[in-house]
Amino acid sequence: MIVSSTEVQNNFGKYLELAAKQEIVITKNGRTIARLLGMDKTVSFLSDRLVGVIPEDVDENAMKSERLRRQ
Repeated sequence: MIVSSTEVQNNFGKYLELAAKQEIVITKNGRTIARLLGMDKTVSFLSDRLVGVIPEDVDENAMKSERLRRQ
């Protein structure tokens, strides 16, 4: 879903709920400026971009837990 930053600003709660189910692409003056993703999609979104960089047998949830533990 693609929406303007003004639309997101005016209806943030609505888009926050939608982000749990789908990716929201936010534009400003016709240019993409951000993506709003649900928490369960964040790790897979990042790791999908690292195909071939990280081993396939890596447990995404374990990686996330370790990262959060270090904070």
